[in-house]
Amino acid sequence: MHDDLRAAVAADMPRLKSLLSNLVRMESVSAPGYDPAKVREAGEKIVSMLTEMGFENAQLLEASKGHPAVFAEKPAPEGAPTVLLYAHYDVQPPGPIHEWETGPFEPFEKDGRLYGRGASDDKSGIVMHLGAIAAHGDDLPVGVQLFFEGEEEAGSEALPEILEKYSHLITPDVIVIGDGGVWQTDVPCLLYSLRGIAAVNIELRTLGAAVHSGQYGGTYPDALMALSRLLATLHDDDGSVAVPGLVDEDLPNAIEYPVDLLDEEVRPVDGLEMIGKGSIASRLWSRPAISVLAIDAPPVAEAINQLVPVARARVSMRIPPGQDGRDALEKLKAHLLANVPWGARLTFEHEDIGEATTLPMDNYAVEAWREAFREAFGNEAVDIGAGGSIPFIATFKDLYPGAPILVTGCGDPLSSIHAPNENQHLGALESATLAEAIAFRLLTQADA
Repeated sequence: MHDDLRAAVAADMPRLKSLLSNLVRMESVSAPGYDPAKVREAGEKIVSMLTEMGFENAQLLEASKGHPAVFAEKPAPEGAPTVLLYAHYDVQPPGPIHEWETGPFEPFEKDGRLYGRGASDDKSGIVMHLGAIAAHGDDLPVGVQLFFEGEEEAGSEALPEILEKYSHLITPDVIVIGDGGVWQTDVPCLLYSLRGIAAVNIELRTLGAAVHSGQYGGTYPDALMALSRLLATLHDDDGSVAVPGLVDEDLPNAIEYPVDLLDEEVRPVDGLEMIGKGSIASRLWSRPAISVLAIDAPPVAEAINQLVPVARARVSMRIPPGQDGRDALEKLKAHLLANVPWGARLTFEHEDIGEATTLPMDNYAVEAWREAFREAFGNEAVDIGAGGSIPFIATFKDLYPGAPILVTGCGDPLSSIHAPNENQHLGALESATLAEAIAFRLLTQADA
């Protein structure tokens, strides 16, 4: 079945690979401290590209601050649904340049994978959407609206304003978030839950200024001593989160997450023990997790004999569905305040909250994608949670309560997203593109 679409996507893969390579070359890093003009330039190039491809209303969607989104559309045939296709064109910073095989924005192909920053997260999502549309030629069975965000990796702060400001343009019956992935390169998946996030920067001060460590050491603590002791209180001896009062549940009937697969993805050093409790799926999807993402402190190479007066850290907590984000952040802050050692002075700086999400799985759009996945991948889709967060999904749920939301994508567990040598498996890209093309056709046959 759907042999015409299968042939069309296969024939289009050289163009789609070239398109993905061109997108990777765009240095669209949205993080603070990077040139915002490069993000805008990437958005403008994508608008021009979509115009050349025959899309209507291709334009940048602007907010009062932040990076613009890209919009374009093809209207629905009479009686057909309109599908909003989301992806994001901004990317993470490159990270350690010396760990890349080539430059992060110099794409290359190796062993069936295309490498470069954003190759998987999430420029593959853009290519998947465009390839699925192109497979139908001039006979696209549904309407499509493209929404390519420009600051997903920077927190999506402008997204609510953009969606409200341009509500007259954005009118979906179905929403497809192309920022997910596949379970394995030949096994698709659908997300039913995503953890949220509650994060804060902390500053711990012990002294008004640095003093000689030999002359005064042993009288008052330095800030790094105090910070280390404070951060250690965030976990019990087994590595479980020690902040009281959080939603923390084992996940019944979840798919088994093999330890050897986890080790292949995470690459722990020999002898490293796992932390937490419960199944791997529960640790990733239904329990809170706290990470210390960064510490501001003098580098070892510049160490001098002084008591460090102040130190800072970024504490990030992933929260499971059922946990309110503001409540989680307040519990985290209360725990930190209650455990400050030796009377040090703790202050809180930049805070972030993103709500966890659950997605209904009993609707016509999910059924269309299940059948499409079966046809394209030759395997049934598995239902999984996600340890990562896409907080803006809650915004879409609030604004479009009648539109089913699906999270799909192309990246697999070895795509190294957010890390050096990020890559996209091209076979998974082809299968995911074909699945979406088939799903468009099935949506017109579904009973909404």
